[in-house]
Formats: sequence, C-alpha cells, structure tokens
Amino acid sequence: MRKPQAAIAAADRSPAADSSAILVEREIKDHLGLIAEMTRVFAASHDARSVAASALERITVHVGAEAASLFLIDDDRETLACSACYGPVDITGMRIAINAGIVGRAVQRQEGQMVRDVRADADFGSGVDAKTGFTTRSILVAPLSVGREALGAIEIINKVGGDGLFAAEDLVLLETLARAAALAIHNFRLTDRLVQQERERHELDLASEIQRDLLPKPAARDFPVHGLNIPARAVSGDFFDILVLPDGRIWFNVGDVSGKGMNAALMMAKTSSLFRCLAKSAEHPGQLLGAINNELCETNSHGMFVTMVGGLFDPATGRVRLSNAGHEPPLLFHGAAQRFTAIPADAPPLGIATGIAGPDGFPTIDLDLGGGSLYVFTDGLTEATTFGGGMLGIDGARALIRSHAEESPELRLKNIAGAVKLPGQSLRDDLTLLVVEDNAPLHVVPSPSPVDNTTSDGEIMRLRVPACADRLRLIRTAVEQAARFCNADHGWAADLVMAVDEACQNIIRHAYGSRGESGDIVLDFIRRGETLEVQLMDFAAPVDPASIKPRELGDVRPGGLGVHLIRSVCDDARFVPPPPGVGNLFKLTKRLGTKV
Repeated sequence: MRKPQAAIAAADRSPAADSSAILVEREIKDHLGLIAEMTRVFAASHDARSVAASALERITVHVGAEAASLFLIDDDRETLACSACYGPVDITGMRIAINAGIVGRAVQRQEGQMVRDVRADADFGSGVDAKTGFTTRSILVAPLSVGREALGAIEIINKVGGDGLFAAEDLVLLETLARAAALAIHNFRLTDRLVQQERERHELDLASEIQRDLLPKPAARDFPVHGLNIPARAVSGDFFDILVLPDGRIWFNVGDVSGKGMNAALMMAKTSSLFRCLAKSAEHPGQLLGAINNELCETNSHGMFVTMVGGLFDPATGRVRLSNAGHEPPLLFHGAAQRFTAIPADAPPLGIATGIAGPDGFPTIDLDLGGGSLYVFTDGLTEATTFGGGMLGIDGARALIRSHAEESPELRLKNIAGAVKLPGQSLRDDLTLLVVEDNAPLHVVPSPSPVDNTTSDGEIMRLRVPACADRLRLIRTAVEQAARFCNADHGWAADLVMAVDEACQNIIRHAYGSRGESGDIVLDFIRRGETLEVQLMDFAAPVDPASIKPRELGDVRPGGLGVHLIRSVCDDARFVPPPPGVGNLFKLTKRLGTKV
C-alpha cells in the first residue's frame, strides 16, 4: 500500500525546516496581532498625541529598531513637523522642508522608502544628527495619506540585532500600520473640526442671546418710540436703544457697526452699553456721541467704526434734538402734507479718531416733529433687495413709509421690514428701523398751509413695483397719496385711482402676461401747474398704440371697456415715445379742479 504524498513530504522534512516554518508562522501572527492591536487603539483613542507616542514605541520595539518619529504636514503645506517620537533623543517640534530628506521624498512620492545605508543616499541630510549627536545608519519610512490627501510620514531608524538591515517585510508592516494611523489622524482632525464648529455655533447662539437682551423690550402701543432689529446672520452689527429719563424725555439711537461677524457683534455690544451708561448724564446728543467716540477710539483695535444717530425726544413739546455721525439720513414725515425732510449726517462715524467732535461734541439739530413721525434706519433697508430683484433705495423706503403710515407703529415697522424680507431668503445686511412719533395731545401745531399752486410744480414721487396683481393695492395707495399731496378732493382722487388701476391691470395682463413675461411697472407722479400727470412705464415688448381700440359700448360682455373708463375720467390718456430702455410709456393727465 502506497503512502499519501503529503505523508511522504512530511517525512522528508528536517527538524530544522519545521522549526523555521514555526518561526515564520509565529512572526506572521505577531505582525497581524500588532496590526490588529494598533488599529483598535487608533480607532478607540481620542488623544492623538498620546496614542501616537505609544504607537511609535510599540512599532519600534516590534520591528527591533532604535528610534522612530512621526512627521505631519503643517497648515502651510510647506513644512513637516515632528509631532511625536521615540528613542534616545527627543526631536518633537523639529521642522523640515516638505521636500527635504528621505522623509520628504516618501511624502512627495507617496511611496515607502527603505534605505539600508544612509551614507549612500544623496537625499539624506545629516543636519539632525549633527544637532542631536545621534547617528543614523538605516531608515525605514512609510507615508501617511487618506485618499489623495497627504498627511505626513512615519520614520523608523537603525535596525537593531541580526545583520542590522531592515527587511522587506518590515516595510510592509510599517506601511500597513501607517494606513491605520493616517485614518486615525484624519478622524482626529475631523472630530476636532466638528467640536470647534459646535463650540463656535454655541458661542454665536450665546452672543445672539446676549444681543437680544441688550435690545429694548417691545413698547406699549401708545408709546412714542418703537424699534425693530432683524439680523442677517446669527449675530448683528446693527442696534437700537430707547431710554426713558425720570423727567419723561426719551433717549433713542440707531447704530450700524462696520464689518460682520463676532467682532462687529462685540463692537455693537460695547457701543450700546456706552450709550445707555453715558446717556444718563449727557446734556444733549452731540455731547453723548462725542463721549462715545472717545471711548471707542481708546480701545478700538480692529479698525472698525460705528455710524450712529442719537436723539433726545421731549413728548411734552414734540421736539427732538438730533445728532448724526455718518449714518443714513433719517426721514421726518408729515402725513398731512405727505412730505419728507431728510436729516443728513454732518459728522464722521464714531471710533475713527479722538477729538474730532470738538469741545461741545458732535453737531446737533433741533426738530419740531409737528405731529409727524421721524424714521431712523440702517442701510439694510435702502440696500435691501425687493421682490422685483432691484435695490429698494431711498425712494422705495419713502413709498413704504407712505403706504403704511396709517398703521400702528409696531405693525408699520414689521410691514416695512416684511416688504424687503423675501420669503425663504436671508437679508443681505442687518436691518434696523426706529420711529419717533409726535402723538401727544398736549401741544397743538397749526395745520399746514394749502399747497401753493405756483410753487409746487415738479415730480412728486416715483414708485417701482413688480408687475403683479398683489401690488395693485400699493399702487392705488400711491395714487391716493399723490392726490392728497395736491389737495385734491376724495371723488377726484377716486377717479384717478380707478384709471391708474385699470392701466396697470392692462400692463400686467397684456404687456407682460400675453407673452409669458415678467417685469416691473414704474409710476412717476408729476405736478404741472393745474394738472397732475401720471406716467406708467413698463419694460415689455413695445405695443402698437393703433391696435389698442375701445370696444363699442353697446357690445355688452365682460372686459374690454378699460380704455373707455380711463378716458372718461382723465383729460388726456395716450401712449408717448418711451425713453431708451423702456418698453412702453403711457401718460395720464387730469386737471386738478377748483378745489386746489
């Protein structure tokens, strides 16, 4: 009976061969055990520095080497820094060029390097040995990388024992461990970033909460001063404040810090606190703003500045004393006359230079509100994007104030802000609004004199709105206000409102709608002697005026009588040649009548 081949082969093996096979098997098991143990340690640890030092010691002892070091690429991507090491000398913190030496070569090529005699390698630099007194004979280097991102390299120095030379299996082991270490380092960094982001988010939430606490609480409906702040981001550089003095006078301010983010938020908090603290002893707004300016200049290290309007309102007299330091001009609006008065800045912003205010502080102006309302706002309003995609501008701000003038102050500010806060979109800039109203019955001012027909010629206002049906209400309000400005009676105004409304509906339905287009309508209201002229411009394709003919009145069916209606209430209604860039220009003219 023949013996199996495996049995014959086993019988032919010498004891020495069996012993060698056992050693190889044991070495493989040791390698795999180290890889498994290091992979587990890398995955479980949350301290990159300590685990790196421990891992280098384990790897060095296992391979039988004298020293090891871990080099990581700096943020500048130009140097390698030793972040951990093991051996007779400590080189932690040492930096070398990213393309220098054998370590740099491994990082640049993303290939393991085994150099058995460093004296024969042209890339070896002896500078480290010269500084430390250590002697390098042989080097084993494995790059650290995750995907295409190079992180650094692990270096093992001087094989101990045997022939003193590193073997190929040593490099394979080091490269395997380097891959696990690279993944661990990548995870450490990712975790650090997430922790930092969460910390910053928490700090922003805390800063936002502090800012909200610095703003005044909503006032009672009959209180004469109201404000609103809407940040574009988590924290705001805009602010306002309201402070009632024991004698009943009211301090108020609106400020806008240059820049964005946390620095602007801190500057806002500081300026707001200074205002509230110093206002209690200041005599007038100019003195107060001068004191705030000097305080800001002493500690301003970021080159930031603050534009601010500060005022002191006396409800008993209806008078305001105001100072404007580089801010958007406030608007004084008299509803009865439908007129605005702008109060431009006559001083630079706060925080630029000390002593610019002079001994008496910043310039001030005294205003008699005379039953009107003073609006103070930041450029977040005038530079806001409208529904039509353009910038609101000062004309748009005036139109919004007019259209909401009859509402309560709190609702008015919310609706003005809502007109530029597009649904689902963030504001481009922080938005702050404040209104001071002279609504006390303790003082009476004369009614405005009738409009002088000989001196009130010229443009009354301009309104630009998207050509949408939901804007017709705003257009009708603008027509009513223009008629009131000319002292026209209610019936005259109602006729003009009906004519302009019909003309705008035609633009929406026919000029734009028939072609599936969208765009804006621009309305100019112009006083010309005894007539009010309304010019309606659109940006649709030009129409042929000859093709627009009224239907016979006897033809009774819905629609088609708009032209009849417009001409019946206006003295003239016709298309005129439009200016460049305008699709169509339709002009309505109506005599003001004997009441004016």
